[in-house]
Amino acid sequence: MRTLKMTKKVLDRLFLVISLALLTVMVVVIIYQVFSRQILGTTPSWTEELSRLLFVWVSFLGIAYGFKEKLHIGVGLFVNMFPERVQDVFDYVAKVLVIGFGVIMMYFGWQFTVLTSGSTMPGLGLPSSLLYGIIPVTGFFVLLNGIELFFKKGMHQKYDDVIEE
Repeated sequence: MRTLKMTKKVLDRLFLVISLALLTVMVVVIIYQVFSRQILGTTPSWTEELSRLLFVWVSFLGIAYGFKEKLHIGVGLFVNMFPERVQDVFDYVAKVLVIGFGVIMMYFGWQFTVLTSGSTMPGLGLPSSLLYGIIPVTGFFVLLNGIELFFKKGMHQKYDDVIEE
């Protein structure tokens, strides 16, 4: 069990480092794109496509990170009207749905990635499957984080209604 926790911790750290690196590269590419348009008077065609590719990857990685940190919104008004035991049942159903969502993303994301491997992105000349390859990767991390959530209490972060000054 200790090895599993250590592996998950290393994966989470690697996930975060890759996400931040992609975000940094995206910002640098966009700054270069704006600089070259405003100062040099011409914009390289690859900058728009690369920034779009990086934006898609960072966005999808944010979905998985949101599940890990319990950041996705939840409307508990209806569920909170029920007794504690019924709320726990809803909690487990939601966690099973998250795990199912991860499996669906992995399966259909992989199929779509393979389907798009024959086409290329014109600005970069790279296969289009690179753009859509993030879907099964995100599905894997959503599945992993969903399984981890299954052993924790609650599906969302708890916030106090009272604002302390």
